Amino acid sequence: MACEIDYRWRAVLTDADLSALTLSHGGRARPGWWDRAREHSLGWVSAHREDGALIGFANVAWDGADHAFLLDPQVRPDHQRRGIGTELVRRAAAAAQAAGCEWLHVDFEPHLRAFYFDACGFTPTEAGLIRLRSA
Repeated sequence: MACEIDYRWRAVLTDADLSALTLSHGGRARPGWWDRAREHSLGWVSAHREDGALIGFANVAWDGADHAFLLDPQVRPDHQRRGIGTELVRRAAAAAQAAGCEWLHVDFEPHLRAFYFDACGFTPTEAGLIRLRSA
């Protein structure tokens, strides 16, 4: 069943909205996360069903200048494989570019490589990572 998707930039979202979305795909929701993260964001893209229900989200953090960072992109499992995630990323990149950013960074788990490189147009780069706490 196809439905019209309403994409929004910087829509009003609650911590409960994002916790429910995260839990829908087996993620670990952390109460208060969105309330803390929102103030560090350039913005965020959300996807909503016709009834207003949140079905997708991507956060864009930034350094206040040239670098934006794509964080926490997610789509409810019952709406995946319909291009919603790709559209969230496209809109996030466009918003970061409009804000004057030169770069959009993302990191991801290996099984998402095709999504980010093939569907979204990211390219591989050299990067470094330090694990600050154990899983």
